[in-house]
Amino acid sequence: MTAAADTRLKVEPQSGWTGALITGVDLSNPLSESEVQQIREALLQWKAVFFRDQTLDHAQQIAFGKQFGDVTPGHPYEGDAAPAGFPEIHTVSPKAYDQRYGVNYRKKQGANGPGWHADVTPLINPPSHSILRAEVVPPFGGDTQFSNVAAAYQGLSEPLRELIDGLRAEHRFGANFSAERSSEKIGDHVRSNPLASIHPVVRVHPESGERVLYVNPSFTKDIVDLSPRESRHLLDLLFEELARPEYTVRFKWEPGSLAFWDNRAVLHLAPRDVDHLGHDRVLHRITLVGDVPVGVDGRESESISGERFGAA
Repeated sequence: MTAAADTRLKVEPQSGWTGALITGVDLSNPLSESEVQQIREALLQWKAVFFRDQTLDHAQQIAFGKQFGDVTPGHPYEGDAAPAGFPEIHTVSPKAYDQRYGVNYRKKQGANGPGWHADVTPLINPPSHSILRAEVVPPFGGDTQFSNVAAAYQGLSEPLRELIDGLRAEHRFGANFSAERSSEKIGDHVRSNPLASIHPVVRVHPESGERVLYVNPSFTKDIVDLSPRESRHLLDLLFEELARPEYTVRFKWEPGSLAFWDNRAVLHLAPRDVDHLGHDRVLHRITLVGDVPVGVDGRESESISGERFGAA
């Protein structure tokens, strides 16, 4: 694109803390350096950015992502659920979840996945970013929410921030719904390839330097060195804080919509409001290779089980 075309790119904030709509750019073509930089800056400020009316196939979505980093395999537990020829694509749909994990997993977690979370935080190097593209959306409902956990950290009182700055927590895939006891595919996955790491409760963002509340109710099992009762109470307090409405934005999907978010600074919540109606909902996600989280004290995360998640 020409330099003149770059001026068409507009960033429109969608809430006070979180989310911005980006217009004036065609993601099916290579971006200019200026466009890449403007999108990066919007991600750092708003944590999640959204695009409308984009016509991308799997290959074009992957090409778009590669302009911002290395693209990972679709998921550590992808198996045979990835589209043929595109191992980077992680499809989000009831059918894909049944194929990947089993029907009972979907009944427990919902057709579109777990509650508030950042993608695959049990990894030692969770993905830095995710890019989700809508193919089939219900006629109403099915929105996705995003929460700015850098803002959530700043919303805590100073004594509480000082307390959690030095704490670490275990993130484990499936721990919060006893997946290791399941007789379905999800049980086979977590028994044969358990994913677990110890991450700082407060992570320092590697680009912005912000302190980020780095726990989530889907994958954070407990806070190490606290009693189970202390851990449960403190995590419940932090989970309540990160879900406060003022830190969130709600994105309504349309065919051709994309959401691009920073997993290091935002959580997202998959919708469950239309599961009971039987509407089809098919989206496709890619993730970018992330780094190992670092706490306020400069200590890196520690792996309990699972390898680094590299490029596909």
